[in-house]
Amino acid sequence: MLKLEGVTAGYGGSQVLFGIELEIRVGEVVTLLGRNGMGKTTTVRAIMGLLPSLGGRIWGGEIVLHGRAVAGLPAHRVARQGLGLVPEGRQVFPTLTVEENLLATAAQRGAGAPRWTLEAVYAFFPRLRERRRNPGAKLSGGEQQMVAIGRALMTNPRLLILDEATEGLAPLIRAEIWQVLAQLKAEGQAILLIDKNLAAVTRLADRHVVIEKGRTVWTGDSAALAAAPAVTERHLHL
Repeated sequence: MLKLEGVTAGYGGSQVLFGIELEIRVGEVVTLLGRNGMGKTTTVRAIMGLLPSLGGRIWGGEIVLHGRAVAGLPAHRVARQGLGLVPEGRQVFPTLTVEENLLATAAQRGAGAPRWTLEAVYAFFPRLRERRRNPGAKLSGGEQQMVAIGRALMTNPRLLILDEATEGLAPLIRAEIWQVLAQLKAEGQAILLIDKNLAAVTRLADRHVVIEKGRTVWTGDSAALAAAPAVTERHLHL
């Protein structure tokens, strides 16, 4: 579904990515792991075509989505290939209501009825139905995260990317988000996930990609990661 080969990128004259290698297959959940400042969010921005708007660019390598090279395409054209992003920090539209936030990104991918409609998102997140007339600025952090996930689902993505989806949330809300992601996985939704909660991601994900200073340094499944404490100690622990 998605493959990165030797991706190099940076901002201005500063290189951040030094040959990232990453692959996600249909229906697979893959994590991108690493300490802060190692290039995880820049990798997501490179995939989504967001680097130019932030003063950056892809310098080399290939990003192939569904067999099509997308490196260098503008963000709106990349998104139309079936990518849905839940960005770090949620970034809901503060003056729009919950319902307006959700409808702002609604899109149908492929033939037939879309999986994700307003009613489907409300069924997934009942709290959003209760708050549907409230502006984004008046929501709690957990409610804003639900809106951010629902907004990405409304694009009916083939691949859902979540950048720190549980960061800064209360434990009960985090648990609810993990349940949501498990349900999405059970439905066959492909997911690329960045999160610091190793216990949760190893339960959920099929494979893990660890990066260090903009380089892919380890790839394997949860059993392999659990059997390699040196990897977590060297590349993931503070």
